[in-house]
Amino acid sequence: MIWDIVISVCLVIGAIFTFVGSIGLLKLDTPMKRVHAPTKASTLGVGSLLLASMIHAFVYEGGSLHELLIMAFLFVTAPISANFISKVNLHREDVDPTPPPPGDRTWSTFDTGPADVGEPHHID
Repeated sequence: MIWDIVISVCLVIGAIFTFVGSIGLLKLDTPMKRVHAPTKASTLGVGSLLLASMIHAFVYEGGSLHELLIMAFLFVTAPISANFISKVNLHREDVDPTPPPPGDRTWSTFDTGPADVGEPHHID
């Protein structure tokens, strides 16, 4: 019973961190900021999910070290790849900047542009 609660907490924490890292990747505007969100938040999220899987394997199925190897690989490669991506970004300053991410404006967003300022429009 207690192990189920621990596994559930690890799964929820992992899902939240992974979701926040994914949103950060989509919403942040510069490549340096885009690198930061997935390397920090998603690494902790996937690490927590793997920890939940490892606890489940040891408690209910006899144990396996596959999750531990995956976690070690993840924690070693994520900072190294982020470092290389950051170095590439620093060396390509003479190239055009990357386009901004898509905005939050959807079909249901009320547009208050210059034409909408002033008197309200009446449709007859």
